[in-house]
Amino acid sequence: MNKIDGSDKKEMDKITGASAIELWHRGNLTQAETDWLAEEVPVALVYNGISHVVMMASPKDLEAFALGFSLSEGIIESPSEIYGMDVLQSCNGIEVRIDLSSRRFMGLKERRRALAGRTGCGVCGVEQLSDIGRPVPPLPFTQTFTLAALDEPLGKMRNYQPIGELTGCTHAALWLDAEGKILDGREDIGRHVALDKMLGIRSRNPWHNGAALVSSRASYEMVQKAAMCGVEILFAVSAATTLAVEVAQRSNLTLVGFNRPGRATVYTHPQRLR
Repeated sequence: MNKIDGSDKKEMDKITGASAIELWHRGNLTQAETDWLAEEVPVALVYNGISHVVMMASPKDLEAFALGFSLSEGIIESPSEIYGMDVLQSCNGIEVRIDLSSRRFMGLKERRRALAGRTGCGVCGVEQLSDIGRPVPPLPFTQTFTLAALDEPLGKMRNYQPIGELTGCTHAALWLDAEGKILDGREDIGRHVALDKMLGIRSRNPWHNGAALVSSRASYEMVQKAAMCGVEILFAVSAATTLAVEVAQRSNLTLVGFNRPGRATVYTHPQRLR
């Protein structure tokens, strides 16, 4: 974390997602200091008046989050199936109220009925691997990426984490073009939410060629979210799990972990890489 001084406070007050508090450090427990902590708030996604999910998230870029979540969870196939969106403060957190097309809302209600009675751990009630998550159509092989082009964006990732720089408490997700240029990036306290935010931004732009880069490990949810949105290549700074590799293999996604300048571990479909 970074201490606050007078020259920084005016600029830092503009940042949404961090709050100043008093705290103490080992070795000086009698003298309080002012420092920053990342904000964590409950965000409810409400479709056509029905609350679907509550996620803990950073209170910024929430329209992008709602759009990316809707796409990566298969609730919609296109941003055009959302007719409107409002972000509203409530007494217990934030609501994102989403006006969904009638056809997609009917599909969501059927899906909710199918999930009724399951517990909330994510994979409870699933009997076999092929049942985990929503089916993902196999991705085409249209993208290529030169691994050497990853070194520069890895070094610039923290530029897209202003809350993280202040607090040490966020993940980032970036979209890179085929030459490794960063087209945009988003951060959040949650790695899944950061990815959803980036996927939401990407869906509003003509960014089809390229790859996603995340600052976290690659879990199966991260792989599935990327594949659901047509992302063919996913780079993760940390490791992948066995289930992430299995989902990536089945969905034809190129999954690469332990990315550092000059280093990468390719788990699946290396034919897209140079």
